[in-house]
Amino acid sequence: MALTAKQQLFVKEYLVDLNAKQAAIRAGYSPKTAEQQASRLLSNVKVQKAIQKAMDERAAKVEISAEQVLQRWKDIAFADPNEIIHFRRVCCRYCFGIDHQYQWINEAEYEAAVKIARAEAEKSKKKKHVELPSDAGGYGFDPLIRPHPKCPQCHGEGHGQLHVNDTRDLSPQAKALYAGAKTTAAGLEIKFHDQDKALENIARHLGMFKDKLEIGGEGGGPLQVIFDSGMTKS
Repeated sequence: MALTAKQQLFVKEYLVDLNAKQAAIRAGYSPKTAEQQASRLLSNVKVQKAIQKAMDERAAKVEISAEQVLQRWKDIAFADPNEIIHFRRVCCRYCFGIDHQYQWINEAEYEAAVKIARAEAEKSKKKKHVELPSDAGGYGFDPLIRPHPKCPQCHGEGHGQLHVNDTRDLSPQAKALYAGAKTTAAGLEIKFHDQDKALENIARHLGMFKDKLEIGGEGGGPLQVIFDSGMTKS
């Protein structure tokens, strides 16, 4: 026996948002009994088959399988957020200079500093007492190296940086986790998909959660509870 027109409409509406009660109301069932009607409809074998068939057809059209959805959740749940944005500590100018003296990036940077020092001396009319910066610490400063643990200036602490990686170069897992970025009054805001929710979806899909707790007695019979009043017979 085929589905009634009302049942067919329920199936169609249920696929919209998977809300059985609202689907029943939209299909023409009374709002007062919609919840009961929805439960009855979902327990109807023919309605179940119609819903599953419609879902399969819809999945086939967009070429999305349960395995693909599960893989997407897995990518989000186990992606490393540090691949997108991380806090790092980098060296100071004295960490790797010769004898831990101030280190310059290159000669051009040093010459520019000398020029500025001379210009400031000209303004203050102290040509005879101008103190030029020293290049005794050498050249080759790399601002991305980790701090030197025995640096006398920063004591191995260096200074902190918040760094956002180029999202075009992320791994597939990190790209799944990344939900976009926007500029706010406070600066750049990086958005992530919910890793805990993705992990929960995986756990539910694999049946790791037991929403119903069953307690039984020996041999599957009823549980017997014996209360001890603490009284003893003399």
